[in-house]
Amino acid sequence: MAASAPSFLARLFLGFAVLARCLFDPAFAARIERLRREGPEQPPAPPSPPPVDLRETAADSALQLLGLLQRDGRLIDFLQEDIAAYADAQVGAAARVVHEGCRKTLREHFTLAPVRSEEEGARVTLERGFDPAAIRLTGRVLGEPPFVGTLTHRGWRAQATRLPSVAAGHDLRVLAEAEVEL
Repeated sequence: MAASAPSFLARLFLGFAVLARCLFDPAFAARIERLRREGPEQPPAPPSPPPVDLRETAADSALQLLGLLQRDGRLIDFLQEDIAAYADAQVGAAARVVHEGCRKTLREHFTLAPVRSEEEGARVTLERGFDPAAIRLTGRVLGEPPFVGTLTHRGWRAQATRLPSVAAGHDLRVLAEAEVEL
């Protein structure tokens, strides 16, 4: 618990007491001088979190997936297009085609499952030891678990991945070939 600051009169008395003691006690004066040089006492620093073991991931799988989403859903074409000039009906029609193709790719190459089994909107309790990599806390997060809140998104977890094999020498950075009609 932090001590409250002494009143003006208490500080005035303390000042005279320290002055008198410094004049007659050289060891005490040396300690006061050391405190003056070091500056005010700093509160203890909170413990630093344990270091995170970071690892690099290969970009090949991400590039391969992006290429598949482009091939089946034209995702890159859709996202690179400036859609501001199009009517909402045109954007909606294009989004339906992109959605259908990308959904096909996800279902073909991944088995997905929700992180949480409850329906969105349900009240949930997160006990101590919950996995912060699988559950993100939002809103006003104070204190320690257990936390009680409303599930706003169930999350997704990949249970299986089935990306196709790639021929040696295939450049995965080419996400969609340029097309030239002859």
